[in-house]
Amino acid sequence: MSDFDAAIIGAGAVGLASAYALARRGQTVVVIEREARIGAGVSARNSEVIHAGLHYPTGSLKARLCVEGRRLLYPFLAARNVSHAQCGKLIVATEAAEIPIVERLVEQAAINGVEGVRPISGAEAQALEPGLKAVAALEVSVSGILDAAGYMLALRGEIEAHGGAVVLSAPFAGASPAREGYLVRLADNGATSFTARRLVNAAGLAAQACARLIDGFPPGRIPAQHLGKGNYFALSGAKAPFSRLIYPPPIPGALGTHYRRDLGGVARFGPDLQWIDHEDYTVDPLRAAGFYAAVRRFWPALPDGALAPDYAGIRPKLHGPGEAQGDFVIDDTIENLICLFGIESPGLTSSLAIGEEVARRFGG
Repeated sequence: MSDFDAAIIGAGAVGLASAYALARRGQTVVVIEREARIGAGVSARNSEVIHAGLHYPTGSLKARLCVEGRRLLYPFLAARNVSHAQCGKLIVATEAAEIPIVERLVEQAAINGVEGVRPISGAEAQALEPGLKAVAALEVSVSGILDAAGYMLALRGEIEAHGGAVVLSAPFAGASPAREGYLVRLADNGATSFTARRLVNAAGLAAQACARLIDGFPPGRIPAQHLGKGNYFALSGAKAPFSRLIYPPPIPGALGTHYRRDLGGVARFGPDLQWIDHEDYTVDPLRAAGFYAAVRRFWPALPDGALAPDYAGIRPKLHGPGEAQGDFVIDDTIENLICLFGIESPGLTSSLAIGEEVARRFGG
């Protein structure tokens, strides 16, 4: 008999959601996390946006799991009193050349089955959000924001309520096939190991490194990772200008520098996209010049000197500069093992659906 039915590497939103999906099916689960708190990685350094699902290619995992995840997420948050707001989103064209891009998003929304989407004129957009510059826009009523930390605490509570465990300060050191699943080792000089019938690698930025520590996982199936750093700036000395999320048309590799008013009423802008070769979360104040230019395309009244460096996040991208945007990779080619690679945006929105997908692929 194994010690656990399933072990999950990584206590970010996706790892916790996977453990929750398995635990509520009656499986004994343990989540191991190298940091001293849950959600200390990718899940703690994002926009906290609930995405609709209209930006992603036809038939992609991102398209399907974002729509499914968003539909699961709102009821989950409401039932557990996790702070969130379905504030809606405007995707704005600020010049005529951008109108065809917005029109294509209308088509993609229909293909992806996204509800609550309607094209509006620039005048209608400005009536909704005075001060906004737009010649056309797409109103997306199902988009919103959430308290990501509160969401992950709720997931942890559900896991523990179903008899599971979340173990912190427990770095993964490796796993080897055992008679019934895997022998999992922690990085404490070999003092701790346990067996699990199933193993889920949901380690985010460390997913590739963890896969290399799993005996028998083919190195050729580990995709190259590219680090896409996103910097954020906050608005200081001025009131948040808009109630809805404001997005430009997407850029290659990302959704573009956007606006949100967080649950505390603070206006934040970002992320941009900066390719880096090692983890670095400092925000260079000199990047503000690019933010002023990007933000003033849709908010011309942004005052000089109003942007302050805020925070940065890093996305585990599977594509590099100039390459096509990658999809999520859910590798289940080895029995009793699932490795999740490239779980970047919209991973937070998709997390409950990814958890359900993991459980389904395990036969649950």
